Amino acid sequence: MPKALSGILVIDVTQVMAGPFCGMIMADMGANVIKVEPPMGDSARRMAGARGTESPAFNAVNRGKRGIVVDLKMKDGRDMVSRLACQADVLIENYRPGVMREFGLDYQTLRESNPRLIHASISGYGQTGPYSSKGGFDLVAQGASGLMSITGEPGRPPVKCGVPLTDLGAALFALGGILAALHYRTTTGLGQQVDTSLIEAGVALSVWEATEYFSGAAVPQPLGSAHRMSAPYQAIRCSDGYITLGAANDKLFGRLCALLGHSEWSHDPAFANDTARVTNREDLAGRIEAVMASAPSSHWLTLLESQEIPCGPINTYAEALEDTHIKARQMVVETEHPTLGRIRTLGTPLKLSETPLVPGRPAPLLGQHTNEVLAEAGYNAAEIARLRSSGVVK
Repeated sequence: MPKALSGILVIDVTQVMAGPFCGMIMADMGANVIKVEPPMGDSARRMAGARGTESPAFNAVNRGKRGIVVDLKMKDGRDMVSRLACQADVLIENYRPGVMREFGLDYQTLRESNPRLIHASISGYGQTGPYSSKGGFDLVAQGASGLMSITGEPGRPPVKCGVPLTDLGAALFALGGILAALHYRTTTGLGQQVDTSLIEAGVALSVWEATEYFSGAAVPQPLGSAHRMSAPYQAIRCSDGYITLGAANDKLFGRLCALLGHSEWSHDPAFANDTARVTNREDLAGRIEAVMASAPSSHWLTLLESQEIPCGPINTYAEALEDTHIKARQMVVETEHPTLGRIRTLGTPLKLSETPLVPGRPAPLLGQHTNEVLAEAGYNAAEIARLRSSGVVK
C-alpha cells in the first residue's frame, strides 16, 4: 500500500530517545530512514537488558530504519554523512548545539549544497538562548520546565512524570515541524531549519499550569491525580482500590450526584459550578469517596458507564498492554529480530485511511546496512573497503 512519506530520505544522526522516536515515526510513515551511529553504537544499545549491542530500549525507538556506523571524528566520516545529506530530504540530529557546526554538518553548511534539506535539531535547551550550550536529559528538563513542581502529591518530594514526557514531547514537536517544512518545500522548493528542545516541550505541554499562573490565581502546585481547572476529575477510592472519575462539567456532576444518592450536592453553593468545585475539591472528593468506598470498583464502573459519566480502571501496564481494545487497535506489534527472536513493541497511534502507518522491520543491528547504504550513495566497492579498513565505518 502507498505510504505518506514514501520517497522521503531521512538521515537520522540521533541517539537514545527524542531523536530516534521522531525518526521511527517517519519510518512508520514510509520514509527511508538511515540511522547513523558512532563506532560504539547508540548508547541506548547498552541500556538495561542489553545482550551485546542489542537492547530492548534501542529496539523500542528504532524499528523500520537501516543502520550504518560512521566515525564523525574522522574527516572521511564527516564527508560521508555530508554526501548522504546532499541527497536527503531530512536530517535529524540531537547533539549538543555547536557540535554539528564543528562537524560541518550544521544547517547553514549543508544548505549550500542542498537547499531543499530540512535540518531538524532536538536539544536540551534549543539552538539559541543563554542555556543553549547545556546538555539535555529528560529528568533535567522536567525539573527546569516546572513539570516536576506540579507532579505528585501535595507536601511530598518532587516527582518526575512516569514517562519521559519532555523527550517524547520534543520528538513529536520536531515531527510536526518537519512535516510542516516538507509541505512548505512543495510550494517554494526550499528546506529550512527546525529547532526544538526538551525544555520547550515541557513548558509547551504545561497548558493548564501556565493558564493558572498567567491568570494570577496562584503558582501551580502538585495536586496528585486531580485537575486544576475542573472537579471532580481524579482518582477516587472504592472498596477494592481506585478508579478514575471525570464528572468535569455541571451536567455530568448532576448525574453523578443523583447516581450517588446526593442530588442536593449539585445545589450546594460550594459545588454549584466548576470554580466552586475546584475551590472545594478536597471536601468534594472526600464526600464522593465516603459513598464509593462502600462497593468495589466493578460495581461503580458499571453504574457510572450506564449514566455515561467518564470513568475507567487504573490499569497496570500488564493489564493495559494485554487489553482487548488496545490489541484491537494494533497498539502492540511483533517483529522477528535476527538475534533477539520474536519481540513485541508498541504500535502506532496514528490511523490514516489512505496511507496507513505500518511498523516495519526491527531496529538494525550495529552497522547492518553500512555497505548497502554507501553503495546507494555512489561509493564503489574499493572505496567502501578503504573506509572500513581505516575505521571510518563499520
